[in-house]
Amino acid sequence: MTTLPFLRPARLGAALIFLAAACLGSPALARPADPPADKKDEPKVVITEHQTTIGGQPIQYKATAGEFTLLSDTLKPRAKVFYISYEIPGRDPATRPITFAFNGGPGSSSVWLHLGTIGPKRVPLGPEGMDAPPNATLIENSESWLDLTDIVFIDPVSTGFSRPVEGEDARQFHGLHEDVSAVGDFIRQYITKQRRWASPKFLAGESYGTTRAAGLSGYLQETLGINLDGIVFISPILNFQTARFDEGNDTAFWLYLPTYTATAWYHKKLDASLGDLNAAMEQSRRFAAGEYMLALAKGDALTTDERDQVAAKYAKLTGVSRQFVLDNDLRLPLHRFTKELLRDQGRSVGRLDSRYKGIDRVAAGDAPDEDPSYTAILAPYTSALNRYIREELGFESDLNYEILTGRVHPWNFASATNEYVNVAGTLRRAMTGNPNLQVLFCSGYYDLATPTFAMDYTIDHLGLDPSLRANIRRAYYESGHMMYVRTADLQKLRRDVEPLYRRR
Repeated sequence: MTTLPFLRPARLGAALIFLAAACLGSPALARPADPPADKKDEPKVVITEHQTTIGGQPIQYKATAGEFTLLSDTLKPRAKVFYISYEIPGRDPATRPITFAFNGGPGSSSVWLHLGTIGPKRVPLGPEGMDAPPNATLIENSESWLDLTDIVFIDPVSTGFSRPVEGEDARQFHGLHEDVSAVGDFIRQYITKQRRWASPKFLAGESYGTTRAAGLSGYLQETLGINLDGIVFISPILNFQTARFDEGNDTAFWLYLPTYTATAWYHKKLDASLGDLNAAMEQSRRFAAGEYMLALAKGDALTTDERDQVAAKYAKLTGVSRQFVLDNDLRLPLHRFTKELLRDQGRSVGRLDSRYKGIDRVAAGDAPDEDPSYTAILAPYTSALNRYIREELGFESDLNYEILTGRVHPWNFASATNEYVNVAGTLRRAMTGNPNLQVLFCSGYYDLATPTFAMDYTIDHLGLDPSLRANIRRAYYESGHMMYVRTADLQKLRRDVEPLYRRR
């Protein structure tokens, strides 16, 4: 496959980041758009009107749930993309921001950002995000971004209700470049149809959705001539080398260490002398980027004494035994750490959020049976989304709403074969070409899918001109990949995002 100009990946060996990444309120009357009688394939769109309260202020808004026909350059239908948008009627589109939001996977629908943090309704999971509600439970989201921006949640093709039209091969949408161009084309066609070319434009992506967002920053700007005003990167992964425990790639091993430390601290596996969470993580960062990284670089040239010293310090910072570190050649891949840390308790820890504990069939083994932090949220979000779409938004479909699907695999990383996907350079070029582009990176301390230190490493290696570095802000949270499941972090995320929109 030919490499497109908006993405110039700098190293990957076909990597996948799994994500892993609804509502109750005032009744609304559905107003389905009436398609022409002779057009059975006309996309279905349903508009409803609602009200909510954000920041103590009542807000009237319009919700649209529908299919959008994605067209080729020759205006041939390629796919029906399902989306849900929220707008406050009567606002001037020339000044009212519009945000396009999506999750990642690859293969994830937009349900997590939609019903977790950005939309007007959310799934309540208790103060710490660990209390599973009854099926289909939703509450008003007082931390929604709707007072700041109109919002369009996009389900990429093969996720949610989005599907290729009859006769079109779904594989044309399942790949690094294919996905960016399809979502970018959706955005261009959407703002054209909705007369939003003058609106300030923002992206919000989570997990692989941040890979997509960085790619879109280049595709929209360089190919379609659309400048963005801002991007929110939630649990970012731009450089896949930072998250792949491959033979010969030591980068992930030292970048993950501070999150191992945070996890061990949370589960009370660290010596009290290391101090509180911030103090323990700071010591871990210094060790990881210093003595530990140098030890890994030495490889077999490391002496026995040096190896023993590094293993002892590593064990102290992670809560596992010194012998276990030595047995793993000083390199603990994620699955072994999450299984080992609480093995003496017959428990494993989560990947998306390492605060969660899982129970495996047997205590022995090399890896957990599943990710308890994903299992805990899957059913509540799935049932809430399916009820909300049909009962409150009035959109009916016999299709299965694909929350997180394997239908998109194998994902095409052909242009990065024998390399690591790295779209950080695409973001740098977009910020250089558009000095008004502001970005916010958000990361949870207990995220073992896209860890905080990897985010910092990526930002610090953007190669951005010093005059533009103030356009980047970073935010950290005492939770995991979906930091918004914790109430305090849901509120903090809203506070961190607000300046991005208020600065205009």
